[in-house]
Amino acid sequence: MSLHLSPRHTALVLIDLQEGIVSLPTAPRTGADVVQASKVTAEHFRKAGAPVVLVNVAFSADGKDALTAPVDQPLHTSDEALPDNWADLVPGLAQPGDLLVTKHQWGAFYGTDLDLQLRRRGVKTIVLGGIATNMGVESTARAAHEHGYDVILLEDLTSGLDAEMHDFAFQRLFPLLGRVRQSSDITFG
Repeated sequence: MSLHLSPRHTALVLIDLQEGIVSLPTAPRTGADVVQASKVTAEHFRKAGAPVVLVNVAFSADGKDALTAPVDQPLHTSDEALPDNWADLVPGLAQPGDLLVTKHQWGAFYGTDLDLQLRRRGVKTIVLGGIATNMGVESTARAAHEHGYDVILLEDLTSGLDAEMHDFAFQRLFPLLGRVRQSSDITFG
């Protein structure tokens, strides 16, 4: 189902397409597949004059800006060292003029200037993709919805750590937060 969008009021927001996350085992598609589709879509947005926002997650050298709430299943322990390039965006993704946002938790809104940057540019519609579906993408989609943005989630530009959870999000949750589409559905005019 095609969506005709205004490039003046629409931004592509790509979550965590960085070395340390893209290299994880993901499903239903590989991180490399998500990156390739995201590069094509980002170029489509740039040509239309719509902002491209690249979000990564990173932490200070001492790790004190990392979220440390008690959970039953931590993703990693605080004494695990991340590779030096873990937070680096994948090569060839960022282009001059793109907005770069660094977050310190799953979602891209809390503790960042993402909302400010979007509103100052007149953005009303956020088109989301990235990894992982049920973490950074979902958290950002929920916050975007709560901030009053029109949210569009591109299924072919996302992947999760588990195919079943990815499918659940796109079939049951994301239709409640916005519109689910494929990147080929997005047109500008």
